[in-house]
Amino acid sequence: MASGQGPVVQRAILTSELVRLRKEAKKLQDEVARALDWSPSKLIRIEGGTVGISTTDLQALLRHYGVSEDGDVERLTDLARGTRERGWWQAYQSDLDSNFRTYLGYEMGASHIRQFESSLVPGLLQTEDYARVVLREYVGDIGEEAIATLAGIRMSRQDQLRDRDPAPDQFYILDEAAIRRRVGATLPGGKGIMPAQLRFVIEAAQRPNTTIQIIPFEAGAHFGMKGPFTVLEFDADLGEVLFLENARGGDLTLMGRDAAVAEYREAFEGLQKWTYDADRSLELIQEALDQMSATV
Repeated sequence: MASGQGPVVQRAILTSELVRLRKEAKKLQDEVARALDWSPSKLIRIEGGTVGISTTDLQALLRHYGVSEDGDVERLTDLARGTRERGWWQAYQSDLDSNFRTYLGYEMGASHIRQFESSLVPGLLQTEDYARVVLREYVGDIGEEAIATLAGIRMSRQDQLRDRDPAPDQFYILDEAAIRRRVGATLPGGKGIMPAQLRFVIEAAQRPNTTIQIIPFEAGAHFGMKGPFTVLEFDADLGEVLFLENARGGDLTLMGRDAAVAEYREAFEGLQKWTYDADRSLELIQEALDQMSATV
């Protein structure tokens, strides 16, 4: 199970398991800390996921909880080792907002990615040229080298998800505005950016794990007009993660059973009643592509 989930999700699974085992053993944190000659804050930080746990400490904790089955001990030990792995995004500490780095850690371990976008093609579906244009508008005058770095991170993010085995299921709902806006068209030589982007979206929709549906303009008002959002789901019992993103940054809700997470998950399901089905959505994207290509 641990393989391919990344250190953030593996730590979340491990801490959830350790809390469960302590409660099943009917022990309080202070009691466990005293028995192991730890400070109470050490166990609190371990269960909160703010610090890792060594293999030695983990095995001592499991013995105290009466966990002796070789399979259980090996699985939890593998998770503990996995939490010490370095995620690919950690190489970009100075380039990415800390909230977004945390989000990437969860995204890399998600089994299902559900995302709504109102005006943009989602980052996981963007071409590098499209990403560069959007980033220039969003992050301001930080120089072309920094823009190239951020666009490269976005491409690496796509590669990492594509290479995962098994790959996560991805479900995107886009407002029609996202495929109609001619991003880059006013730039010198930029009229081909959006047609290339739409071709990339069409190719992505052919993947067996990817679904793309469009809410047409004629649908009128809908919940997604509040703004873009992403809901992540996991194979493990971690609840879900909600990410709200805007031009100034992101707001990550880590409480998987928080009311806001449930609201947005339900809203995503509700948005489907306004969408074209996948086949008709592809036809609409192709229509937009044909219209743009005719004027390039």
